[in-house]
Amino acid sequence: MPQDWKDLLKDKFADELSTLPAEPQPEAAAPRFRKQRFVVTIDRRRRAGKQVTLVSGFVGEDAGLEALGKQLKTRLGVGGSVSDGEILLQGDVRDKVVALLADLGHQAKRGN
Repeated sequence: MPQDWKDLLKDKFADELSTLPAEPQPEAAAPRFRKQRFVVTIDRRRRAGKQVTLVSGFVGEDAGLEALGKQLKTRLGVGGSVSDGEILLQGDVRDKVVALLADLGHQAKRGN
């Protein structure tokens, strides 16, 4: 009886198959950060009149700030960046940011 092509490949590459890891490697855990107090404001300076939501007041490592910024941008569906210890989000999304931060267990105060 002819062998199946999978069996032929197993026979041919048995050495390489035995060196593969049995389980997939777990991804690096997201940086953990403690609960924070944030101030969420809006800014129009140096941006040609366009509104930007600023989230300031983060205390901790830059990796934690980057992770929080990415999470906010993803959940809100907006663009933005993290610089100088602040999270910049495009548009006026202050109310949504305060609600999301409260859901994450942080204290957030809406500024101006």
